[in-house]
Amino acid sequence: MATDSRAPESAEARLKKKALQLVEGQKAMVEYEAGLRAMREKTERLRALRLARDAEEAKQASENPVTPAKKSAKSKAKIAAKATTKTTTKKAASGR
Repeated sequence: MATDSRAPESAEARLKKKALQLVEGQKAMVEYEAGLRAMREKTERLRALRLARDAEEAKQASENPVTPAKKSAKSKAKIAAKATTKTTTKKAASGR
């Protein structure tokens, strides 16, 4: 008879436990969905900021094109010296 008196209590305890799990699961799902919503909103906001920044940079780049720096006479002389050295070396190697 002792087992009969425990059976209804354990069934009642199991029902309470299941109900508690259901409520906690619903709360967890609400929190999860809220986190997803917040992440999407943040991503949209950051994307809009990035696109605005990129558009502004492109606008500034088109208004103020970057001109390459002119090479100094010293740099030009070095390039010319290398070119003549290569051609004379090739001529000597070919027997001319």
